[in-house]
Amino acid sequence: MKMTSAVANKMLRKFDDDKRFYRDKEESSMVYVAALDEEPVIPEYDYQEVANIIADLDEKIVKIKHAINLVNVASRIQVGDKELSVDTILVKMAQLNRRREVLDRMRKFQPKARINSGLYSSRKAAPEFQYINYDLELVKKEYERIDSEIAQMQIALDKFNQTFEFEVDI
Repeated sequence: MKMTSAVANKMLRKFDDDKRFYRDKEESSMVYVAALDEEPVIPEYDYQEVANIIADLDEKIVKIKHAINLVNVASRIQVGDKELSVDTILVKMAQLNRRREVLDRMRKFQPKARINSGLYSSRKAAPEFQYINYDLELVKKEYERIDSEIAQMQIALDKFNQTFEFEVDI
């Protein structure tokens, strides 16, 4: 079956939802409680049937994920002036996202800020101030550069995921 990464990921989500349904059904149906003086209400449950369905879903998930991994390693796409494999882009995007989070926090600091410690201690009557130890403008520019690089990678990846078809044997 031919599919794109976007379609494959939708199928994976559906298979995960289906597995969750059968695991929940199994959890709620594997035991039942009945009083000695009443007719038990036994839930419909066939262990072998549920186990086979879950195993079949797992096999389909393995095949789709393997096909995606092969495509991600073998396929190269243009991002700006570089040609990168999809798996490299995914790793690089994760790294850049973590760095962007740090820079986002840094760019929000004021160059000088009063520390509100509530009551002053008996030893310190003067308020304390916190100062940044970096060039705020440089951090802001670096944040913008990284944010733009992530966006460029995401656009290239989205286009690839929507258009590149590959074969999956499910």
